[in-house]
Amino acid sequence: MRSRPRLLSTASLSCLLLALGAGQVRADASTSAEIALLKAQLRRLEAKVAAQERRDHARDRAEAAPAAAGPGPAATRKQVVQGTPVNAAHPAARAVGDQVYGDGPLPQFVACPEKSLCYKGLTFTPGGFVALETVSRQHNLAADVDTPFGAIPFRQNRAGRLGEFRFSARQSRISGLVEGNPDPFTHLSAYGEFDFLGAAQTANSNESNSYNLRIRHLYATADRSDYGLHFLAGQTWSLATMFTKGLQVRKEDIPLTIDAQYVPGFVWSRQPQVRLVEDISPILSVGVSAENPQTTENGTLPSSFTYNQAATGGGLFNSLNSLSLNHAPDLVAKVAYDPTIDGHDVHVEAFGIGRDFYSRYGGQNRDVIGGGGGGSVVVGAVPKVLDLQLSGAIGEGLGRYGTAQLPDITVSSTGRAEPLAEFMLLAGATFHATPTLDFYAYAGLEQDDRSALGTVGGVNYGYGNPLNSNAGCNIEGSTATCTANNRTVRQVTGGLWDTIYSGPFGQLRGGLQASFTQRQAFSSVQGGAPHADEAEVLTSIRYYPF
Repeated sequence: MRSRPRLLSTASLSCLLLALGAGQVRADASTSAEIALLKAQLRRLEAKVAAQERRDHARDRAEAAPAAAGPGPAATRKQVVQGTPVNAAHPAARAVGDQVYGDGPLPQFVACPEKSLCYKGLTFTPGGFVALETVSRQHNLAADVDTPFGAIPFRQNRAGRLGEFRFSARQSRISGLVEGNPDPFTHLSAYGEFDFLGAAQTANSNESNSYNLRIRHLYATADRSDYGLHFLAGQTWSLATMFTKGLQVRKEDIPLTIDAQYVPGFVWSRQPQVRLVEDISPILSVGVSAENPQTTENGTLPSSFTYNQAATGGGLFNSLNSLSLNHAPDLVAKVAYDPTIDGHDVHVEAFGIGRDFYSRYGGQNRDVIGGGGGGSVVVGAVPKVLDLQLSGAIGEGLGRYGTAQLPDITVSSTGRAEPLAEFMLLAGATFHATPTLDFYAYAGLEQDDRSALGTVGGVNYGYGNPLNSNAGCNIEGSTATCTANNRTVRQVTGGLWDTIYSGPFGQLRGGLQASFTQRQAFSSVQGGAPHADEAEVLTSIRYYPF
């Protein structure tokens, strides 16, 4: 109980200072809002006093115990370091080193933060930016600032022999974060982020350039600091996406590219999911998620084989799109480790994905299991100056999780879905030249294995079947067949981001990116192995008002 008078004195002084400082709160804050803040601060201090009393009581009992009854205080502390409960009210709280992990620090109840809005205990923080970007391509893709890397045109395509230039404001974003602390150990939040890269059937660039808003992220979270648990429900990055630290939401390690499709070799998706993460310690986290499934396919389909269907009218999907037949969610599990080695921050993670491919053939429903795993490592090679990263994945049926969007499956003549073996690899470096200037470089690839499933009745089955014809791929305007199943998509890219202005009126940033991409198809008896290249330059001016 020795620290209780000091803590109570501190609590009283803090309340007095808060009361004296209340007059400095924004001029438009009401008296009721100020009283609510004072009450919230008092509740926090009361909770802290109660927690201190419990710790003092537990220590006094340990020191008073006879030596013959068990280990002394030093041994007791050693057991606590190894993970014994330290809080009777919250038995799951653990101690690591000298830190009581899960029992604090308590959420702070303070005046409304600058550039945020507060209402009834909730804090709303707006975000986003306004962007004007350009893209220049060596070969026309009829694409905006997100490049379909697996569709770089072969020489057969007349339009592909022309260059391409576009202005775009569509990557501009609107975001908002709502947060609240119903008690000292619980933190609730909701986050939404939207851009304009959606395109309804009426969207075009003829006159009004009216492109529609689309969801990037829309989810809610509940965090318990005493147990180190984090629950998420909604749409956001897949748990398979690499992170910069732990498994903390909004701490994903997304490539710095202007290109909205990022870099081949980057493992990612944004999709609805439920997720649970536990912080085992400050440097070790584990998580699991169940995520929205979808199957992509390439190859000849046997008669009566069904794995997808056109959207049903009135079903809230675009009627021109097809949806795969889904039987079970994709399951993702991940572990992250964040040590500091010789002054260098290191982030290491490993994940696994389980997938189910659902179809019907010959009057029967069929399930085929696929999936794989991967990982990543990020190292502060020169602290605050140079960061290095390496990531990748390997498995069967992982195509939709790769930037190049190679297919998940192909189908045999007997109506069996065959997951395609694929691997992805990405290496990157970020150089923080000054506090306002960053340079980045990435090199990545995605590659599928050949899955030749024979020829039946003159029809070639599988993916990369050598009997497919690539005869017309390299002849401009040819009407000959160009099957050209993608084998490899690879890219090298680099760029910079410069903060032109940062101050009370927000931030103005400028970006430049250049890239070179290669697309290579499987070889065939007719036409060989066609390939295509694409050089791009993108620029960006972004204003962040918040």
